[in-house]
Amino acid sequence: MTHAERAKNNFLNGYNCAQSVVLAFADEIDVPEKILLAAAMPLGGGLGRLRETCGAVSGGAVALGLLFPECPKAEMYALVQELAHAFAAKNGTINCGQLLRGAGLPAETVPHPEERTQEYYRKRPCPELIFDAAGIVADICRRRGRILSC
Repeated sequence: MTHAERAKNNFLNGYNCAQSVVLAFADEIDVPEKILLAAAMPLGGGLGRLRETCGAVSGGAVALGLLFPECPKAEMYALVQELAHAFAAKNGTINCGQLLRGAGLPAETVPHPEERTQEYYRKRPCPELIFDAAGIVADICRRRGRILSC
């Protein structure tokens, strides 16, 4: 299973968008999963459900930071910008609210997430967005010579 597939499955198993991407790379990162999940949780829903930067992109940025811990700041910023630009090129934006509205969904900002039902998963673009973000992170890793386990 690829990291992108793993990330999508994580979301379908109840993790938020940011957690799903970070957790997909857990086998590559020397940090306990419990800590990865806690660190990524606030980034879900476009940063605490504010519908700002897509949590999948934010989770991808966290994963890049953890996958390349020795990277100088300017180089890390370039990697994150590469992620964001590639994601926006494929999906039109990195803004959570715009992505949801583009799928015909409201971009509610109340702090209480929706119940995860089959209908919830059926109507949301999130599984594919998460797949895209994790795939871009994996591509960046490969281009930079970081060997991934899958």
